[in-house]
Amino acid sequence: MKKTLVSALTTALVVGAASTTFAAANPFSDVPADHWAYDAVSQLAADGVIEGYGDTTFRGNQNITRYEMAQMIAKAMAKSDVSAADKALIDKLAAEFSDELNNLGVRVSNLERNADKVKWTGEARYTYTSARHEDEKNDNTDKLQFRLYPTAEVNNNWHVNARLTASTYMDKDAGKDSSDKTELTYVYADGQYGNFNVKLGKMPLYSVADDGLVVDDFFSGASVTFGKDLKATLEAGRYDLDRAQDNFHKGSNDKAANYQGAELNYGPNKLRLGASYRHFNSAEFTQAANYRNGSTSDDANIWSVGAGYKFDHNWNLFGAFAQNTEADNYDTAHNIQLSYKGSDIANKGTWGAYAAYRYLGNNTLVLPTYDTAHSHLNEKGWEVGASYVPFTNVYTAVEYFDGKDLATDRDAKTLFGRVSFFF
Repeated sequence: MKKTLVSALTTALVVGAASTTFAAANPFSDVPADHWAYDAVSQLAADGVIEGYGDTTFRGNQNITRYEMAQMIAKAMAKSDVSAADKALIDKLAAEFSDELNNLGVRVSNLERNADKVKWTGEARYTYTSARHEDEKNDNTDKLQFRLYPTAEVNNNWHVNARLTASTYMDKDAGKDSSDKTELTYVYADGQYGNFNVKLGKMPLYSVADDGLVVDDFFSGASVTFGKDLKATLEAGRYDLDRAQDNFHKGSNDKAANYQGAELNYGPNKLRLGASYRHFNSAEFTQAANYRNGSTSDDANIWSVGAGYKFDHNWNLFGAFAQNTEADNYDTAHNIQLSYKGSDIANKGTWGAYAAYRYLGNNTLVLPTYDTAHSHLNEKGWEVGASYVPFTNVYTAVEYFDGKDLATDRDAKTLFGRVSFFF
């Protein structure tokens, strides 16, 4: 798909090759097929910044030369009515192909060539959560959070990604407790070599196979992913159980669990399939409530499978199942969700909605991705939600869960709302 799209983009040339004097750079050197510039140019084409011929004809699967790429970039640089995101892409491409642009008479200073090596983006968000359980006091939170996302380009293959997070709670006008402070949530080096990817450091821990049913958090260690249509991921490191849902941090001194994980995902078309295995080892599991009958275990062996089907651009159905084979109670979890459309922060007026049924056994899930169920697990019930982008880079969402506690069969309801400003 990428090669076909890129082939179409080769038609977007603004200066004829025959009329240009060639300098030191070789205009006939192909841009490698795995070069990041293909994705950048594809995005600019999708945004209408770079255009092809009027008949939108394709040119086969030939690679673009560096000279042809520079011609397209020169045309993009001449446009003034582009978004900030597209301008950042154009600047990055101009830095990469500065020699070829100089051949075209488009000057790129050394300052311009290095200015985009490190970038900062961010988010300011307000979140309201109200957990209402029968015969229990309502648990309400009003949370403000500020996030900064620095990214740095090391070379064509390696980047460094990080996130700084600071939080405050509006009911206290302060942090959650005296230890609350600005946190380096993650920092890792990310290397991409064709279909092979390696990450080193503290990085996202997300169960792609089950869409975050088991875990959506971070761990310290290493991860490798390889494959094209069928992708395999291997992970190993340490995970802080203080970040996990309530049942998995009961007060032992062994907070950092040893972690190993493996995952397979297949999804070249409308159908996608996944399977994962995640192993955690810590004394915390010996203290988890209702974990084993008459014995203890310091392990969690969690298997999960997932399957989804995208009917068209609007409708998407996904389901997943997970089980912890070390647990004797509340050892399974499953989810099925039907989604319609989806909001895009870059496009004002976009929106999405979903309906889901969730069964969340708390001895199976480390920290699920669902906003209504981060700590209050061991529940089952229905959830609906919607998101909307009222202004560019402003995201709003509301979600509501209505169900039962698995242990007591009492009503369990959660209302969630969020407003985010991205910059």
